[in-house]
Amino acid sequence: MAWQTYILIGGGVLSLILLLLYIFGGEEEEVAERLERYVRSTPGHREETRTRPSTRRALPFSESLNRAIAGRGFAEDLRLQLARADLKVTPAEFLAIQILTAIVGFILAQLFFRFVPLALLGLIAGFFAPRLYVAWRQRRRLQAFNAQLGDAINLMVNGLRAGYSILQAMEAVARELPPPISTEFDRVVKEQQLGLSLEQALNNMLRRVHSDDLEMLVTAILIQREVGGNLAEILDTISFTIRERVRIKGEIRVLTAQQMISGHVLLFLPIGLGLILFGINRDYMLNFFNSGILGYFMIACTAVMMLIGYFVIQRIVRIEV
Repeated sequence: MAWQTYILIGGGVLSLILLLLYIFGGEEEEVAERLERYVRSTPGHREETRTRPSTRRALPFSESLNRAIAGRGFAEDLRLQLARADLKVTPAEFLAIQILTAIVGFILAQLFFRFVPLALLGLIAGFFAPRLYVAWRQRRRLQAFNAQLGDAINLMVNGLRAGYSILQAMEAVARELPPPISTEFDRVVKEQQLGLSLEQALNNMLRRVHSDDLEMLVTAILIQREVGGNLAEILDTISFTIRERVRIKGEIRVLTAQQMISGHVLLFLPIGLGLILFGINRDYMLNFFNSGILGYFMIACTAVMMLIGYFVIQRIVRIEV
């Protein structure tokens, strides 16, 4: 029985690796395909872009699955989350990855713990692991974008004072600064070159990058286009405000780092120790489950108190600037 389990584990891990290589090993998407994923304009435009051929390789079943889930709320939300994480993956491919990671998590948990309830927890953890990765990429990308936004606005201000138009200033940002901010401003420029208005292109960028600082920038540009005014002076003031917010957030992050780590330790250390003890001395840990309702009640109370402590600590150290 053991060798069959190892074969299943090897097959599951190999399938997951091949799937990831198949998806991410393709060519970079063209501008038209990126617009199909990120731009939402008229219904006719949506139908037209969906029928364009793609240069990126896709799974054999992904097109049919994408058509089956097209228009559904969860698929559109998943598409938006993948766009914010800058992952070149369709919702169907992402769902396939979730299913494979869930199967691998179930097999690994069953092999290590040999206990069905914990194997089911491994199944759930494997299913949500790609979602956690997407959320992590979103946070990291948003932090990098906010850190670069002050420099980008300064570059736009210098360009406007030198006689550039707003579009030329954005082209300078896309050309001079590193990703992710160069990627986003380059998309704005290309979307406008392909027929979208500046307001639509900026709103699309704001939907991809859910940043309060970017929202302030977009609002200032759109208001200036309506009522006029010195855009360079406005952006200069916004740049100073954003730089101060980034500085203050950095200081707060340093001052609250110990409390943040304490919250994570309080949550994950008991879980990790419990799983390690279960793997080392399975019979001893099974006493919790063999004690009837009392054992389950103790586990439930422990989990609830751990979650309460974690969220209380997170609420205390979360300071809005």
